[in-house]
Amino acid sequence: MFNAPRPSQPYTTSPSNGFGGSFVHENPLISSIYDDGLDPWSSAPSPAPPAIPSFPSTSVGFSSVIGEATLPAIYNQAFAAVDTANSGETSVSALSRVLGTSSLSASTIDKIVSLVSSRPRVSRLEFFVALALAALAQSGKDISIERVAALAQENALPIPNLDLDSLAPATSGFGQYTSSPRGLPSRAFSTDDPWSVPKFPSATVASPPADGNAGSVLNGAPSSISGTGLPKEWWKKLETVYVNVLGQQGFLLNRYLVYEVSTDRGPPVPRRYSEFVFLWDYLVKRYPFRLLTALPPKRIGPDEGFLEQRRKGLARFLNFVINHPVIKDDGVLAVFLTEPSLEAWRKHTPISYEEESASKRVDRVEEMSIPSDLDEKLAVVRHKVGFLVEHWQRICMLAERIVRRREAEAVRIPPLVRRTYLPAHFALPPSLSPIVSSTSSDADSMTSSILSGLRPRASHGQLSDGQADLARLTNTMKSLVEVNERCWRGDGCELCGGVKQGLSHVAVHTQKYSDLLEHRSRTLLYSTLESLKAQRDLYIALRDLFIRQDRLSVDQVDRLKKREESNKLKLEAIKQAQKDGWKQEADKLTVLIEKDQASVAALLNRRVFIRSCMWHELRVVLHNRENTLLTQTIQVLAKEERDFAETLLSNWTSLADAVEGMPFE
Repeated sequence: MFNAPRPSQPYTTSPSNGFGGSFVHENPLISSIYDDGLDPWSSAPSPAPPAIPSFPSTSVGFSSVIGEATLPAIYNQAFAAVDTANSGETSVSALSRVLGTSSLSASTIDKIVSLVSSRPRVSRLEFFVALALAALAQSGKDISIERVAALAQENALPIPNLDLDSLAPATSGFGQYTSSPRGLPSRAFSTDDPWSVPKFPSATVASPPADGNAGSVLNGAPSSISGTGLPKEWWKKLETVYVNVLGQQGFLLNRYLVYEVSTDRGPPVPRRYSEFVFLWDYLVKRYPFRLLTALPPKRIGPDEGFLEQRRKGLARFLNFVINHPVIKDDGVLAVFLTEPSLEAWRKHTPISYEEESASKRVDRVEEMSIPSDLDEKLAVVRHKVGFLVEHWQRICMLAERIVRRREAEAVRIPPLVRRTYLPAHFALPPSLSPIVSSTSSDADSMTSSILSGLRPRASHGQLSDGQADLARLTNTMKSLVEVNERCWRGDGCELCGGVKQGLSHVAVHTQKYSDLLEHRSRTLLYSTLESLKAQRDLYIALRDLFIRQDRLSVDQVDRLKKREESNKLKLEAIKQAQKDGWKQEADKLTVLIEKDQASVAALLNRRVFIRSCMWHELRVVLHNRENTLLTQTIQVLAKEERDFAETLLSNWTSLADAVEGMPFE
C-alpha cells in the first residue's frame, strides 16, 4: 500500500496567491529552497555561499552610471561628512548612517546599500549612486541603477533630502554589558509534555483590560487572546534528534549513504535518505494544513560539503516535526525514530495517507474559539511571509560567511595568502609535480600522501590540519625551545633560561588561543547558525502552508448543494406524477440526495477543521517558535560571546603576568 507510488500532479502556483515557486510538490526533491549553495542537479563541488547580488562594485562600473552629470552640492557635502580623512572611500556603516538621516525605512536603506556595494568599503561614486537611489525612494519611484543612469544622462540627478546636522557619530569599541543573560540549558527530552495543554483556549478570558471592556473569544468577535497557549518555559522541554553519517553501504552502482538517527526514545536507528523522503511525503499528505519544514535536496555526485549541509538539514527537519504539538504523536513518525529496519516494517504494514480531517472533528467549543477575524490575521502574515523568507535567507547566508571567516582565521591560511604563499615556500621539483596533480583527484590518496599538507582541499568549509597557522606557530616555538636547550655559556645561564621559559609560556597560551578560536567557530557553526537556519526554515514552511491551503482547501460544496436541490425537485415531480416504476426512481433519488447531504456535511466540517488548524498553527506553533526560540538563540549567543571574550582576556592577562619576569640582561 505504501510502496505503490501515488499519482502526482505538478503544482504550479497560481498568480493570485502572491507567492513564487515553492517546495510544495509530491516529490520533495524537485527543487531546493535552502539557498545553502546546494544545487541538486550539479556534479561540481559545493560552492562557497553566493555573493549578494549587486551592481558591479568598482569605481569604473559606476563611472559609467554617473557619467559627466553635474553633482548636486548635497552629494559632496554628505561624502565629506563621513570621509574626514579624504581617502576617497568610506565604510558601509558610514553610508548607512547617512541614509539613516533620509527618513527612509530600514528595508529601503538595506536595499540601497546592497545595490551599490557588497564590499566592506564604499567608493565615492558608489556613495553618490546610493544618494541618487535614496532621492528616488523619497519621491516614491522605483529604485534601480538603470533609472539613475538615465537621469544622469539627462544631467538631472535627483536631490535627496538629508539631515546631515543630525548625522549620528560612528561608534567604536565594545559596548558595556549591563546584565548577564541567563544561561539556557541545552534542549533534551523530558517526560513532561510541553504541549500538554488544550489546542484551543477555553471560552473564558483572563482578566479584562484596564478600560473595563472585557475581550471575547466567541465567534463573531475579534480575538483578544493573549499568552502563548503553552506551559511556562516550554522551550526547555523540547526533544532533540541527532543525525550523524554512518557511511556508505551497498555494492558498486547500488551504493547509498546511511544516516544514524538518535533520540531518547530508543537506541539509534539507521536511515537512508529515501526513507526521509518517505516520511516527508507521508506527513505532508497526512497533515497538509500543519507547518512542515522542507527536506534538503539530493544531488548527483555529492561532495563532503554538500553531504554535511544535507545532514544538518535533515536534523532540522526531524527536530521540527518531533516538537510539533500535533505531529509529534504520529505513529509513523514514532516508527521512523525507533524501528531498526524501516524497510522491513513498511513491507508488512499498510499505511494510510488519509488526510487528518477525515478522522478528526472540531467540537463546538473549539469552533467558537476560532476568532472571527482569523482571515484578517492570516492575511497580515501572508502579506509579509515573502519578505521574511527573503531576509532570513540573506541573514543565514551572511551569518555563515561570518562564521566561515572566523573559522578560517582560527585554523586556515586565507585563500588569497595561500595562493601566493605556498608556491614560493613549498616549491616542488618538476619530478614531483605530476604526483601532486594525480593525487589531487583522489581524496583518499590526498589524505595519505605526505604532500597533502602542501595543497588545500577543495571541499568547502573543510578543516585542514596542514593549514593551522596557530598550531604551526606553537609547534615551532616548542621546537625552538628544544634547540636552545643549552646555552654556549653553560647550563647556568639565567638569561637564556628565562627567555626559554618565556617562549614556553607563549607556546602554551598560543595553543590555548588556537583552541579557543577553533572551538568558538565550530560552536557558532553548529549551534547559532543552525538556529538561524531553523528560523528561516520556519518561514519557508509557513509560505508552503499558505500555498497548500490555497491548493487543497478548494471543495465542491456549492456544486453538491446545487445537485441536491435539483434532485429534490426531480423527486417532488416524480412523487406528484406517480408514473409506473416511480417508487424505484424515487428511492434512487433519495439515496443520491442523502449521499450529497452527507458529503456536504463532511466538507463543511473539513472547512471548520482547516480554519482550526490554521488558527492553531498561527497562534501556538508559529508565534511561539518565531519569537521564543529566537530569544533563546540571541541570549545564548550574547552569553557565549561574552564568555569567549572574557576567556581571551584572561588568557592574554595570564601570559602577560607569566612573562613579566623575563630577563633583559
